[in-house]
Amino acid sequence: MISRKGLLWRSTGTLRMCNKIAVRMDDITPDMNWDNFRFFQRLFREAGITPLLGIVPDNQDPKLSCGGAREDFYDVMKQLKDEGYSLAMHGFRHVYSTRKGGLFPLNDYSEFAGLPYDEQEKMLALGRDELRRHGIETDIFMAPAHSYDKNTIKALKAAGFTRITDGFGKRPYRYKGMTFYPISFMMSRSLKRKRGATTIVLHANTVTDEQKERYRRIFKEYGEKMISYSEYLSMEPSVRHTYGAARCAEYLLAKCKFVLVRMKGNRSA
Repeated sequence: MISRKGLLWRSTGTLRMCNKIAVRMDDITPDMNWDNFRFFQRLFREAGITPLLGIVPDNQDPKLSCGGAREDFYDVMKQLKDEGYSLAMHGFRHVYSTRKGGLFPLNDYSEFAGLPYDEQEKMLALGRDELRRHGIETDIFMAPAHSYDKNTIKALKAAGFTRITDGFGKRPYRYKGMTFYPISFMMSRSLKRKRGATTIVLHANTVTDEQKERYRRIFKEYGEKMISYSEYLSMEPSVRHTYGAARCAEYLLAKCKFVLVRMKGNRSA
């Protein structure tokens, strides 16, 4: 049995998952780099997919401001949602206030990890209400710098969120009452592996012309493996336990990647 793009196949009576690649875009704001955003939209259309967009409800990070703000921003977001795009809340103000990596230490700074529960709950509620004020409803959370802690998860549940786009793994998983949708540990490996599902992370604001050419090649070569994020959301999750092997491996991999990136002198956001 084979479905769209050969995503599923049956061998010796067992249904197996072929390699699936979803896409998320961070740092979506009214004053983002719209030219770069449209560049990626063209790639999505050619691949026949729709991504997950991480909207910052009350952006206070000057690094995300790339020009004049579009007054019709939320109208555009609602139209894209009607076209099949998935939407997430990308933090609250995208301002890093602690030096904590949290449960997924890809970075050593955070907007949320390390803050008291009450403060995190208030920030998340304010962000949710700001999106609702503009007609945007979502139960998906995207943490700035990928950093969150136990209080973040608890506060997210209190605010009505049920899903987080982060973590490492070959398929979605349930942990502490939330469903996680893993991101790629290393994009080159994720593109070439035979089985599993993951997310590649794009930042339209900072992409260079050289990187655009690279993404053109990637979408041309691996477009058949790419799926809409809505399909990723429909996958049945596995279950992870706090002290299980998968949870420990995820933490160690995140810490390892942090060290490797730091050695190269890079800093992800």
